[in-house]
This record gives sequence, C-alpha cells and structure tokens, in this order.
Amino acid sequence: MERTEKHFYDLRDLGWDKEYENEYKRCSGTYDVGRVAVQYKNLYKVYWAKGELLASISGKMNYEIADRREYPAVGDWVLLSGIGQDEERAVIQGIMTRRSRFSRKTAGRVVEEQVIAANIDIVFICMSLNQNFNLRRLERYITVSWDSGATPVVVLTKSDLCPYVMEKMEAAQNAAFGVDVLAVSCRNKSGLSQLRQYIQPGKTVAFLGSSGVGKSTIINELLGEEKQYTQAVRQDDDRGRHSTTNRELILLPGGGIVIDTPGMRELHVLDVEESIGSAFDDVEHFASGCKFTDCSHTVEPGCAVKDAIESGLLSRGRYENYIKLKKEADFIERKIDEKAGREYKQFKKKLSKEIKEITKGRRR
Repeated sequence: MERTEKHFYDLRDLGWDKEYENEYKRCSGTYDVGRVAVQYKNLYKVYWAKGELLASISGKMNYEIADRREYPAVGDWVLLSGIGQDEERAVIQGIMTRRSRFSRKTAGRVVEEQVIAANIDIVFICMSLNQNFNLRRLERYITVSWDSGATPVVVLTKSDLCPYVMEKMEAAQNAAFGVDVLAVSCRNKSGLSQLRQYIQPGKTVAFLGSSGVGKSTIINELLGEEKQYTQAVRQDDDRGRHSTTNRELILLPGGGIVIDTPGMRELHVLDVEESIGSAFDDVEHFASGCKFTDCSHTVEPGCAVKDAIESGLLSRGRYENYIKLKKEADFIERKIDEKAGREYKQFKKKLSKEIKEITKGRRR
C-alpha cells in the first residue's frame, strides 16, 4: 500500500504555549507530547510534531483512572511513549493539566461526568433561527459553558430563514446576559466576518448545539472546503439532519483551531452553582435585595426576585428556568457526594484488607 505524505505540525498552531512548555519540562521525562484530535471507542487520533498517530492509554493509566472524566478527551494535551519507527502508533501515559473542560452528565440515570472537549478558549453556542430557537435551552448551554472555564458566544444560525432576526437577537441577548450574540447565514454569507474575529491563531473554539443547527456548515465555510459532512434542511420542519458523529479537532488554514461536536439530545448540568450565577446575573442582582439571605425565591416574604416578576422587570420563564437549573444542580451535587462517599468506603475497605494481608504475611 502506498503511504501518504507526512504532515508535520508546529505545536504552537495546535495551541501550545509557554505555560504548557513549563509543565511539560516538569513532568515529561522522556515522553513526547501531542493533542487529542478525535476520540474513538478505545483509541485516540493524536496530532504531534511529526504528524498524526493512533494512541491507546497505558495499562497503568487505565488501572489508576477512578472515573470517566479522567480519560483523555478531544482537545487534551497528552504525554506519549512507545512511538515506533513507523511513527503511527503510541501509548498515552498521562494528561496534562486541563485549563478548561466542557462537561455534561452522562445520558441516562447514572450520575457521572462526561468530558465533551478540553482546553477550549471560546464556546460557540449554535442555535438556528427556526423551530430550534429555544431560550430556555440557550440558558442551559450558557450555564454549562461558563462552568467549563471558556467564554461563551451565542451564534444564531440560518438567519436567512427568519424574517424577524432583530427581534430574535434581542430575545437571545436578554436570555444570554452579558454574552455576545451573533446572527449568521452561510447561504447569504452574512455575519461570518464577525464570527471570524473570535478565531485567533493558537486559540481553540468549540461548536456546540443541537443536531442540525448548522455547526458543520459554518466550519466548512471557515475551512473553505466541504470537509465536514452536511445534509440539506428538511422541508417539513426546517431542521437540518444530524451529520457529525464524532467530536473532532480541526486546524483552520488561516490559523485557529475548532472542535466540531455531534448534536446533543440531552444536556444536564453538573455542580455549577457559581456558573448559574454568571448565566443569570440579572436574577442574582434582584436576589441581593431579598429580605432573607437564604431566600429560595419561591414562598418567602420580602422576595425581591418575585417582586421583579410582578413588576415586569424579570420574565417568569427565565425565573422558572433559573429555579429548575438550581434544583437540578443541587440534585446532581447530592448524587455525586453519595457516589464519592461509596467510593471512599470501598477504598477504605480495600486498603484495610491489604493492610491485614501484609500484617499477616509478616507474622509468618
């Protein structure tokens, strides 16, 4: 089989900087370093200085991993060993410190954190200006984005399908308190120059949103080619068909890195108390005037939040979503604490058993 020409990478184009370099010097030993581009079931495609390779995690690392969030994710910088002469396979020995991570609760009843992408600078929250437009969902995405450590930007897509763009933008700005809001259309090329201003060399932007909102179409525009598979909008409900199936890190020809993600049917918040305050800064402002400092904003007298709703300064829908997300975060926090408690008990039990066996062996 004829081998394709190798592509070499400048690590700085992948987001490498002095801070990563200093950490690498402290922990690398004889390891190489690369950045996870695609996550498969048991393998990872990694970009490194001499090209691309497939990597699996080491047995030692797999044994020491306590929960799902400790596995590598797209965007992670990883330490590599075992690179042979063919430079096509490697072993991941560890993950460098994550500066940010976008996470959600795993789908289903199990309360466990799933890292969607790591080391993101900006999150483009994509929502199309048709039947996908949903302010309550937008508030949820913004809350999780603030919690990731990245900066959220709202991107309203398919503006050519909407006759009321300015009204929708105003509604999104009211829901996305303090967050930039853009309206774009790949069909008539509007808003793309504004979007490009957020993409800088060495910086990573993640595209997030529901299936069919046009994330891959925008990335194709940025690439200048049809790299990401897309499908046409359905005529019966104005929705695009789901096309992306894997999270993928992509280098743009003009500099900058984007991460495309599959549309998510389910996005539960984790322990994001502080981030809810950032996403609902207006609600928190009213809450500071409540009579009781521990006011739940439901039944207490002297609640400034309820007064703001009655006077029309705060929408009831935004308030109800704020209360819903607070309850969800509290529930998740309790579940995580219960899980941590069980794991600690199991660890103590295992440790006690090992100590007994060691003591018993010495007595012999």
